[in-house]
Amino acid sequence: MEKPKSPKSAKMSLASSVAAKKPAPAKSRAKSSAARKPATRRPRIPYSSEEIREIFRRFSIQRPEPKGELEHVNPFTLVVAVALSAQATDAGVNKATRGLFALADTPEKMLALGEDRVRDLIKTIGLYRNKAKNVIALSQRLVDEFGGEVPRTEKELVTLPGVGRKTANVVMSMAFGIPTLAVDTHVLRIGNRLRIAPGKTPDEVEAAFLKIIPDDYLFHAHHWLILHGRYCCKARKPECERCVIADICKSLEKTNDVPALLVELPAQIV
Repeated sequence: MEKPKSPKSAKMSLASSVAAKKPAPAKSRAKSSAARKPATRRPRIPYSSEEIREIFRRFSIQRPEPKGELEHVNPFTLVVAVALSAQATDAGVNKATRGLFALADTPEKMLALGEDRVRDLIKTIGLYRNKAKNVIALSQRLVDEFGGEVPRTEKELVTLPGVGRKTANVVMSMAFGIPTLAVDTHVLRIGNRLRIAPGKTPDEVEAAFLKIIPDDYLFHAHHWLILHGRYCCKARKPECERCVIADICKSLEKTNDVPALLVELPAQIV
């Protein structure tokens, strides 16, 4: 005959049963649910791969050899010019650096010039005091760690004072011929306005563009986009009647569907 369970054993069995049926804490359920949540996908763009290729094909006909508009004579003066261009126009930077580069076109000469003299020469540029400090610090770093030579990799370039990802990409492309895509305010605007490479940050827009730009157009893509944004798809009001991709463009701000005549523009004077 089976021995009857004690009241204590019965209570323990009942407690175990209730515990087994008790739902997991909210925190654990949330964590489990988050783990099962699919990764966020990038928004789909309203362009086919054929349309994207056609956009850059037209840019290539319009400007076969696009160039940056910052004046420089070597990689060092280029990295200084690009660093100085933050929150300033290329024309304004060129006006200030003509005198500066005539006196100092190497890190060693820049250090000999000194921060006070550099500051006086670039005082027409916004944030000139802090930029003068960065130019001297940048020059010192080049002398101390790179033998006075501008490095070729992004990892090394961004260690220089005043040099960010955009500056590094410009230098890699213009000084060393390495295909990159630097995202400035124009490229950021074009990516979002045209809905071709949407993103909230320069890094997001850069990544979106790199996914879609055909490899054979990548080297010049940076300058095509900048020049298109600077002279046609302007910040305040896009000049759609002058746009060679007006028929392809999917911008909600577009005012014209007829593309401008596709002809090569006069050579840039840089």
